[in-house]
Amino acid sequence: MLRQHGCHMRRPGLWLIPGLAFVSLVGPAALQGEAGEQDETVCPVHGGRLGSPMETVRYLADDALGGRMSGSAGERCAGEYIAAMFASLDLEPGGEDGFFQELPLASAAQPHAPPGRGRNVVGILRGSDPELGETAVVVGAHYDHLGLGEFGSTGEAGEIHNGADDNASGVAAVLAAARALRGGPRPARSIVFIAFTGEELGLIGSAWYANHPAIPLEETVAMINLDMVGRLEDDELIVYGMGTAPEWEEIVPAANADLGIPLAWEEAGFGPSDHTSFYANDIPVLHFFTNVHADYHRHTDDAEKIDAPGLERVARLTENVARALAERRERLAVIPGVGERDQRASGSGAWLGTVPDFTPVDFGVLLAGVTEGSPAAGGGLARGDVLVGLGGYEIGDLQAFTDALAAYRPGDEVVLRYLRDGEERQATVRLGDGADRPQ
Repeated sequence: MLRQHGCHMRRPGLWLIPGLAFVSLVGPAALQGEAGEQDETVCPVHGGRLGSPMETVRYLADDALGGRMSGSAGERCAGEYIAAMFASLDLEPGGEDGFFQELPLASAAQPHAPPGRGRNVVGILRGSDPELGETAVVVGAHYDHLGLGEFGSTGEAGEIHNGADDNASGVAAVLAAARALRGGPRPARSIVFIAFTGEELGLIGSAWYANHPAIPLEETVAMINLDMVGRLEDDELIVYGMGTAPEWEEIVPAANADLGIPLAWEEAGFGPSDHTSFYANDIPVLHFFTNVHADYHRHTDDAEKIDAPGLERVARLTENVARALAERRERLAVIPGVGERDQRASGSGAWLGTVPDFTPVDFGVLLAGVTEGSPAAGGGLARGDVLVGLGGYEIGDLQAFTDALAAYRPGDEVVLRYLRDGEERQATVRLGDGADRPQ
């Protein structure tokens, strides 16, 4: 999961898994690193058939993959593994190059990204209904992580960050759900299974998919995101996105009826993970999440700490929700603008009505959207703008924005400075009262 700045969210080498050998990367003997240096990472051998979710976690969280940094040889190994599993399930390739959707990592909007290329992995289970089969449910999880922790680590850089929970667990649940859905009656709608690259660098892979979808976004009825679902144990599964469509209050409990997973509902559709890229396009979303822990973004996030039975239950819930969506003839009624609050936790105080996008930018806060009827909307701000100033304050990041907003009262008139297509613009707005904003 992408680390959100300013928000508290709930040695290289090889080691052998018993029974696994190691081979060179597919194609060239090695990949070229950022500066043209040869990357010596090699891929663990796998049997080509999907095993248990824990087998997937152990493979993806192996030291040999070097922490799966976006664009690295280790992430490429992980992508090859996921594509092989999709192929073993007879899913239809959904990328431009078989299962792979290649994309650039670096751009002006992602200054922290390496200059290489990443790959989403996309597999499609085609729906059986001639009409509904042209529409899709997306089930996704990111498969990149932090490499050696040079960027985004909460612990020591230089150690392999295996990311067993973040997010080998999510990929394992996606694959398990894909196998179950492929093995049962073919659903009426199509289901697109995606493993995203570049999430830790700023939702790069999901944003790219949203602009280059395998099935058009206007025909995508919902998205289920699995990010950090490996530490359920006796705790609640947090389900974000429950406020993005009224039908979720019926669908999710029904899907959980036989599983009995304790659920904690959260309404927000925007957040620091890949579902944001879909909700920003007015697609109802869910994000399954078993909460943060002491190993979050540290080199200690290893496979032996995963709750295997809990992970299997989350995968079954994913299967049940996806099937319910795929068999449902009516589309969900999306409720836009249910996002992260942009004022103090009390809910009172000045309110602007912006919804942040968590993609890193050099300076400012990138907007995923604005709330209808808000001061921001009245000032003409829109998705894609970068807020850089509020009143007398410079807005360098989300924390600076939060602090600046807290310095004003409802009714205060302030000048907003923002970038649109690289050009600085200004708007004068009167701040609203957070207690009166739409819920």
